[in-house]
Amino acid sequence: MPHVRVIPTLLLTDRGIVKTVGFDDPTYIGCAVNAVRVFNANNVDELILLDIEATAEGRSPDTERVMEICDESLMPVAVGGGLRDVETVRAMLACGADKVVLNTAAVEVPGLVAECAAKFGSQCVVVSLDARRVGNDFEVFTRRGSRGTGRTPREVAADLESQGAGEILINSIPRDGSWEGYDLELVSSVARSVGVPVIALGGAGSVADLGLAVEQAGASAVSAGSLFVYHGRRRGILITFPTQQELADALGSDSVRERV
Repeated sequence: MPHVRVIPTLLLTDRGIVKTVGFDDPTYIGCAVNAVRVFNANNVDELILLDIEATAEGRSPDTERVMEICDESLMPVAVGGGLRDVETVRAMLACGADKVVLNTAAVEVPGLVAECAAKFGSQCVVVSLDARRVGNDFEVFTRRGSRGTGRTPREVAADLESQGAGEILINSIPRDGSWEGYDLELVSSVARSVGVPVIALGGAGSVADLGLAVEQAGASAVSAGSLFVYHGRRRGILITFPTQQELADALGSDSVRERV
């Protein structure tokens, strides 16, 4: 059985790491490099870094900061935020990123996913979809959840998979920072629509939630923010990661990579 990757997602701003609730109200957490050191010590599978201000400010992530974080990291790093062309993607990979995360531009820039996949390989192209329920179905939103696309996550995920996306990161906007658990219906709808790995994000409030996303919704990997930067629902700041036994209890021992 393939191992289930458990992936912290860190949100970057010019102040450092922040954590949002419903994509709003960013709370300062601390220094990204210090968080990476904690994750290194816990032999974490991968790390996702998302610059949540880059698109609105018309820029890409700061290359010096990305390089500093990637140099410190002992785990593969995926970087996203404001990536709108192949040259910017190339710059992130040159800084040490193993993958890039395309969100707004994956939808707004025709052919970008296909071009990146052709030049760098599908294995390093992650498409991130932010969604919320609208009426009786889910809709993909871009620009930090502020602009609707009129398209369902199922439709967009399948389309971008056909263009070469190697993974789909599906994020529930209303569950972000909620501790209410993943939106299993949302995750399942995407997982059933594509053949590439699907990473669940948005809402994890316990290690048990990680298991539910895999067992009930068909996620291939799980990601979270609050679960790894807060100590409990009172949101005391503490960079942390589940133990080997906690992950085995939630995901099954055969699904957890042995950490030494």
